[in-house]
Amino acid sequence: MSWFPGTMSCKSKVAPSVDFDHSCSDSVEYLTLNFGPFETVHRWRRLPPCDEFVGARRSKHTVVAYRDAIYVFGGDNGKNMLNDLLRFDVKDCSWCRAFTTGTPPAPRYHHSAVVYGSSMFVFGGYTGDIYSNSNLKNKNDLFEYKFATGQWTEWKVEGRLPVARSAHGATVYNDKLWIFAGYDGNARLNDMWTISLQDREQACWEEIEQSGEIPPSCCNFPVAVCRDKMFVFSGQSGAKITNNLFQFEFKGNMWTRIPTEHLLRGSPPAPQRRYGHTMVAFDRHLYVFGGAADNTLPNELHCYDVDSQTWEVIQPSLDSEDPLGNEMTSSQGFILMPSGRLFHAAAVIHDAMYIFGGTVDNNVRSGEMYRFQFSCYPKCTLHEDYGKLWENRQFCDVEFILGEREERVLGHIAIVTARCRWLRKKILQARERQKQRSKQEGGEDSEEGAAGGQKEGPVLGAGQPMLEVSIREAEAQPFEVLMQFLYTDKIQYPRKGHVQDVLLIMDVYKLALSFKLSRLEQLCVQYIEASVDLQNVLIVCENANKLQLDQLKEHCLNFVVKETHFNQVIMTKEFEHLSTPLIVEIVRRKQQPPPRVYSDQPVDIGTSLVQDMKAYLEGAGLEFCDITLLLDGHPRPAHKAILAARSSYFEAMFRSFMPEDGQVNISIGEMVPSKQAFESMLRYIYYGDVNMPPEDSLYLFAAPYYYGFSNNRLQAYCKQNLEMNVTVENVLQILEAADKTQALDMKKHCLHIIVHQFIKVSKLPNLRSLSQLLLLDIIESLATHISDKQCAEMGSDI
Repeated sequence: MSWFPGTMSCKSKVAPSVDFDHSCSDSVEYLTLNFGPFETVHRWRRLPPCDEFVGARRSKHTVVAYRDAIYVFGGDNGKNMLNDLLRFDVKDCSWCRAFTTGTPPAPRYHHSAVVYGSSMFVFGGYTGDIYSNSNLKNKNDLFEYKFATGQWTEWKVEGRLPVARSAHGATVYNDKLWIFAGYDGNARLNDMWTISLQDREQACWEEIEQSGEIPPSCCNFPVAVCRDKMFVFSGQSGAKITNNLFQFEFKGNMWTRIPTEHLLRGSPPAPQRRYGHTMVAFDRHLYVFGGAADNTLPNELHCYDVDSQTWEVIQPSLDSEDPLGNEMTSSQGFILMPSGRLFHAAAVIHDAMYIFGGTVDNNVRSGEMYRFQFSCYPKCTLHEDYGKLWENRQFCDVEFILGEREERVLGHIAIVTARCRWLRKKILQARERQKQRSKQEGGEDSEEGAAGGQKEGPVLGAGQPMLEVSIREAEAQPFEVLMQFLYTDKIQYPRKGHVQDVLLIMDVYKLALSFKLSRLEQLCVQYIEASVDLQNVLIVCENANKLQLDQLKEHCLNFVVKETHFNQVIMTKEFEHLSTPLIVEIVRRKQQPPPRVYSDQPVDIGTSLVQDMKAYLEGAGLEFCDITLLLDGHPRPAHKAILAARSSYFEAMFRSFMPEDGQVNISIGEMVPSKQAFESMLRYIYYGDVNMPPEDSLYLFAAPYYYGFSNNRLQAYCKQNLEMNVTVENVLQILEAADKTQALDMKKHCLHIIVHQFIKVSKLPNLRSLSQLLLLDIIESLATHISDKQCAEMGSDI
C-alpha cells in the first residue's frame, strides 16, 4: 500500500504515568500516528552496493556508525590491503569517499575500529604487501580520525604497549578503549588492555588483570557491550573452535562463561561454532550473523536475550526490497537476505543493523550493503508481572499446608489452577469441603449465598475464610521453588558445586514428577546434570537412589564410571560411606557397562506459561472466576489476581475500593471498546498476545496508559498494526472505530481511502450497516474530492 504523504495526528498529549487520572474525558486522544514510510520489523533490505569507482569490494575491514552514516576502513580486496575510508549515508543510501587529511594508517586488515565522541579510533591489524608476500607484520599503533575535520593523527603513547596483534576484539566503555585477545603472528592471545580516550597527552596503556573463567586464547571473534557487560562469542582458539559465550563485568574485571546446559530441551540451541562472524548489541539482545561454521557459510541471524539467557533464530518478515528497489510483498513469499559470508563487518544506527562486505562463496569479496530492521517493541513483561504477584503475595486466596510440620505457603488460585492439573484437583476438593462446612454451619442461608457464584469457593470477603489445601507429600522449601516456576516458567539456577542447592532441586524434581509438570521436570534434570561434579556426584547419586529418581541416578552412575572420573571418585571418603548396594552397582557398572538405549520418542517439554494462560482465558479457568467485567452491560467473568498482576489500575481498585457486587464496568476513558477489542485486551492481559485486527488496535491505543500496564508494548503493536494494515476490506470497520474513539486523523485517512477506492468499497456489505452520520461523512468527502468527470465515470460503473 502506498500512503499519502504528510503526518496526520489528533490532539497530542504527554503520556501520563500509571497513576493517570481516569476521570479525564479525552483520555482516548493520545493517538499520534505518522503515516510516512514504515518498515516492518525483522526485515532485511538490500541497499545500493559500493561502486568500484568509490571503493573496492573487500573483507577483513571494519565499519563504524557515526550519526547517520557508516564508515568503512581498510580490509583487503583479494590482492592488496587497503587503507581508504568510505562513507555510506543511511538516509540518502549513497556512497562516497570520506574527506581525509593527514597521514592515514598504513593499509591493513583484521584491525579494529571504534567510535568515541566525534572520533573513530583504529588499532592494530596486519599490514604489508600480501600480493608479493613481503613486509607482513602485525601492528599495535593507535590512530584517531576526527569526523568533523577529516583529520588523521597517530597517538604516540609512552610506556608499555600491548603486543602487536590482529583479529582481536575492541570496544569502548567508560571513556576507555578495551582490547582483548587476537593473534600476534605466532600465537593466539587472551590478554586485555585498556587506554583512556579522554586526554591524548595523558593517555597510557594498562594491562587488565582478569579473573573468573577467562575465555581461551582466540582470534577472529566479535565483542559487543550490552547491559554494561562485554560479550565474546565463539572464534578460533588454536585448532579448536567452540560456540561458547562469555561475559566480562567491567566492575571487578570478572569473566563468566554463560552456560547453555540450563536451556530447556526443545528450546533453540546456541549457534554452531564459528569464526569470522559479527555480533552487535541492540536493547537487551545480541545479534550474531555469518561466519564460517564447520566448512559452511550460514546466513541465519541468531539472537541472544541477555535477560532470559536464551538463543533464537530470527525469522525475517516476508516483505523486502530487491536490488532495484522494487517492493516485494509477502504474497510473493520472497525474503531477500544476505548470503552466508565471513570477515564482513556490522554496526548499528538507530534501530537497524548494517552489514557490509565480507568473503562469500569461492573466496569472492563482496561490496554489498544490507540493512536489518530490529524489532523495536518493548519487552513483554508477562513473566515479570506474574513473578511480582508471587513475590508480593497480594490478593492471595489459597493457603497450602505442607508436610508433617504443616508449614504454610500462600498462593493465587487463578495461577495455580491454570498451570497444574494436580493442584487444581486438590483445590477443587478443598473448595467442596469448605462448601460442605459452610452448609453445616450456616444452614440454608449460607447455601444460598454460596450458590450465588461470586461468593463461592475461593472468593474472600463477607467473613469467608481463605481456602486451605493440605499437601502432605511436599515440604515448604521445594514447594516454593515449584510455585516460583508456576508463576514465571523459571527456577533459580543452583550455585555450581553447592550440594544443598542440588539436593533442593532434586526435591523439586520429585514434586514435578508427582504433580506431572513435564516442563519443570526437564528444567530440574538439566539443572542437576549440569551441576554434578566430582565433589558432589556420590551425594547426588545416593539421594537420587533414595528418592527413586532413576534418570538422575543413571546420570550419576555413568559420570562415576567414566575413565577420567572413576579413580578420583572411589578414593574419596564419601565412597567409603556409600551404601553397599550402590557400591555394588558402581563396581558392576565399571566392569560391565549396560548397552546404550537410544529412544526416538520426542521429549515432552510440557506447556509454557503463555500456553496455559491462553487455555485458561479460553475456558479452562471459567469455574475459578471471581470478578465480573461489564462491557456495555454484558458480563465477562475474569480473575482478580491476573488482572491485578498485569494492570496497576485493577491492582489499585481491588486493594482500595473493591466493588461489593464484584462487578467492574469496562471503558478506556469515556470510550467503551468494541467486544472484539475488549477480548483482544484480555488476551494481552492474560498471556501477552498482541495479534489483533487493525480496528481493535485503534480502540486499544490508549489502554496501556489507562490501565497502567508495565510498559507501552501493546501501544507499539497497535501503532504498527494501524499503519501497516488499513485496507479496502477493513477500512469501514476502522472508520467506525476511529469515529467512536474520536481519532480524527485516522477517520480522515479512512475517508481518503474510501473516496479513492469507492468502486470497491461500495460493494462491501458493511457499508449498509454504517450509521447515517458516517454515510453522510462519506458522501461529503465524495462531493469534496471527486470531479464531475469522475462522478460520471463512477455512475456508469455502478
